[in-house]
Amino acid sequence: MAEGGDGAELGTVVATWDGPTTANFSFVLNSNSVRKGQFVKVETEDGLLIGSVSDITRANRYFERAESVAEYEKNGSRLMESFPTTDWEYTVANCRALGLYNKENLLVRNVFPPAPGSKVLPVEEARLKSLLGFEENGLALGKLAAHDVEARIGLNRLLQKHFAILGMSGCGKSYLTGVVIEELLDRKREHGRPAVIVVDVHGEYVGFADRNGGYGDRATVFDGRKIRIGMSGVSPRVLAEFVPDASPVAKRELARIMERLHREKREARELYGLDDLVNRVDSDATLKDNVKGPLLGMLYALKGLRLFGKATFPASKDLARPGRLAVIDLSGIDDARRKQVIVAYFGRRLFKQRKKERIPPFLLMVEESHNFAREKARGSEFFAKPVIELIAREGRKFGASLCLISQRPVQLSTTALSQANTHIIMRVTNPYDIKHIGESCEGIDQGMLGSITTLRTGEAMIVGEAANFPAFVNVRKRRGARSARGGSMESIAKKFEDAMESKKKDVEAFL
Repeated sequence: MAEGGDGAELGTVVATWDGPTTANFSFVLNSNSVRKGQFVKVETEDGLLIGSVSDITRANRYFERAESVAEYEKNGSRLMESFPTTDWEYTVANCRALGLYNKENLLVRNVFPPAPGSKVLPVEEARLKSLLGFEENGLALGKLAAHDVEARIGLNRLLQKHFAILGMSGCGKSYLTGVVIEELLDRKREHGRPAVIVVDVHGEYVGFADRNGGYGDRATVFDGRKIRIGMSGVSPRVLAEFVPDASPVAKRELARIMERLHREKREARELYGLDDLVNRVDSDATLKDNVKGPLLGMLYALKGLRLFGKATFPASKDLARPGRLAVIDLSGIDDARRKQVIVAYFGRRLFKQRKKERIPPFLLMVEESHNFAREKARGSEFFAKPVIELIAREGRKFGASLCLISQRPVQLSTTALSQANTHIIMRVTNPYDIKHIGESCEGIDQGMLGSITTLRTGEAMIVGEAANFPAFVNVRKRRGARSARGGSMESIAKKFEDAMESKKKDVEAFL
C-alpha cells in the first residue's frame, strides 16, 4: 500500500505523444510503489498540481517486438538470461490532472501543463483529506485504496442530496449498507443523529436487533407480516392510488363515501377498517351498478392483501427515532403488491410527518429499489414509485433523505436516480448497467467506468457530492456481529439434511 506524505520522489514527468496537457500527464516511476488510484502532486510555475493515477503501463525495450522474442526463444534460449533486460525495463503512470493549489493555497482549475522533468511526489495526508472533502466527524466507510487514509464522508454531503449504492449481486452492497448504518447509529448526539429506516427485502439487517450484536438497544425490527394500515388515517386520494384502474367516477364516489364515513367515526371517536368501507359502499343505494360492482371488486382485492385494519402499526414515531434504526422486514412476504403498498404508504406518511416536523430528520434506505421504483412500470404495479420519486425530488428541503440500493440501476427510475447526487459504486459487469451509470453519474470518465468491472468484493468507488473527486475505497470491517437470514448453499443444504435426519430418528424412536 502506498503511503501519503512528503516521502521520496515517486518519479519524473515525461513527454509523450499525448502530453503533458492541462488535463493529463505521465511520469516514469522510480520504483514500483505507485498504484492505480493513488493521488500525486507536482510543483509547477503556477502552484501545486494534484493528479490521480488512472493507469500504469510497464514496458521493456527487449520485449517490444513479439516476432524477435519468439525467434530467439524458440530454441530454448532465454532473453532474460542472455541480456541485461532488467536494465531496460521502465514503468509509466498516466495521471488525470484534478486541480491546482495556487499561491493563495486555493484549489483552482489547471490552465497550463506541468513541465517534463518535474518531480512527482506523494500527497500528504492532511492535504489529501482536504482535497477530497473528508471530515473529522464524517462517516468512516473504510480507507482509500492506495493510501493509508480513512475515507470519512461528511453527513450533510452524503444525506442532504440523497445517495445510491449500486453493484451486482455478491459485490458487498448489503455489507456496505451495514457499515453506513453502524456509522449513523454510533454518532454522538452533538454531531447530529438522524433516524434510519431500512426497507429490508431479504432479512439482511435483522441482525442489528440482536442483543449480542452490539446494536440491539438501538434497533427494532418490524415484521412485515404484522404491519397494518389503519383506514382512519388513509385519505381518499391515497386509497385511490391503490386502486389505479378505478374510473374517475368510481374514485369520486369512493372519496364521497370515505369522507362521510370518516366524519361519522371521528364524531363518534371510533376507528374504522376496510370492512366498514366495503359495507358502506355495498349499501349505498345512490351508486349505479356499473360503478359499484368494479369498485367493490377493487376493494375486495385490497382486502385480500390482509394489510388494512383499524389502527396503523407501526406508528411513524416508532419508525423514526433519532439515532435509532427501524428495519421493515419484508422477507416473510411473497405478495409483491403487498410490499408495494407498505413502502408506498409508510414512505408517504413519514415524509408528511417530517414536513410537519412531528418526527426527526430521517434516512430511508430502500433495498432492491429497482423493484419499487422501476423506470418502465404501470402505476397499477408499482405504487411505491411516485412516493420514492417525491422524496427524491423534495426530501432534501425537509430533512428526508433517501438511499437507493440496487443491483440493476438500468431498471431504476431515472427521476429518482438523478436526484441521488452521490453514487457509491461497487462491481458492475452488465454493459447496460455500466452505460446507465456513466450517463447518470457526473464526474466519471470512461477509464473509471472500465475500473468498475474489476472491483473486488468490498471495494467501492465514491463519486459525486460526498467527495470532491472520485475516490476508490476499501470498505472497513463491520463492528457488530453480522446476522442475516439465509446463508451459503452449503450450510443451508447441510442444515436441511440434519433436520430431516433428526426428524426421522425421532419417528423411529417413537415407534
